[in-house]
Amino acid sequence: MATTIRRAVIPAAGLGSRLLPLTKATPKEMLPVGDRPVIEHTVRELVASGITDITIVVSGGKSLIQEHFRPNPALVDQLRADGKAAYADAVQEVGELSRRGHITYLDQHGPYGNGTPVLNAARNFGDEPMLVLWPDDVFVADVPRAQQLMTAYQATNSPVLALMPMAPADAPRYGVPIVKEDLGSGSLRITGLVEKPTVDEAPSGYAAIGGYVITPGIIDELREQTKRWYEHRRGEIYLTDAINTYAATRAVYGQVIDGTWYDTGNPLAYLTAQFAAGLSHPEYGTHLRRFAQEFGTA
Repeated sequence: MATTIRRAVIPAAGLGSRLLPLTKATPKEMLPVGDRPVIEHTVRELVASGITDITIVVSGGKSLIQEHFRPNPALVDQLRADGKAAYADAVQEVGELSRRGHITYLDQHGPYGNGTPVLNAARNFGDEPMLVLWPDDVFVADVPRAQQLMTAYQATNSPVLALMPMAPADAPRYGVPIVKEDLGSGSLRITGLVEKPTVDEAPSGYAAIGGYVITPGIIDELREQTKRWYEHRRGEIYLTDAINTYAATRAVYGQVIDGTWYDTGNPLAYLTAQFAAGLSHPEYGTHLRRFAQEFGTA
């Protein structure tokens, strides 16, 4: 029987260079989508999925993330004293996320690459599987993406990658899985990922979209990569490389996620996510839709 997943890693040490100069002083993870920073969407998704131990891997200049989630009883009390109960409740509830998710922070150390923060966090996790979610993705789904990945892991007892269908022209933007077998209900046995293939070379019609269940075997592959890096000091440590090495001899699965994905890692994607969040807001959506219609006819 598969081990219950309790832990998750959010790598948040990146520079956000594709969003400069917006991210020169503000961490990309703290840019708002709707009425909350983008990383809060990820934390809420994990907490809603039953994760009880969240490690956020950070670098210098990311103290705003800690400040955002840190409880602030003095501010809550001041807001209540001023008769601003709704604001007080909102601030208190964000602070409560830190307790419910048992959020801890870890400074990133080691070679460049998105595999390094995963390996940093895994040192505290023993032999448990973990979720890895990027902090610049927003998913809107009836069942949280994290929960869909956890359910797929329970069924397979193997590493799982989040997938979504893609237009063929988008293949050069993503890692594209090599599908060995379609098992139904969105579950695919895969044998690896091809990073940013040409349209003609894409091995399937799916994109890997940055959500993973990582098992100890993949952590072992990351350790081996890192050991070789220190011997030769070349390249970066990529999670995809570890998954591909693992998948060459052992089972790896993809789970097609039921929901809508918003990537906020580049200016157009960020504006799209922000606009979509505004349109769906219960208070502001009607006004924004009317404004968009009027603007379109101006």
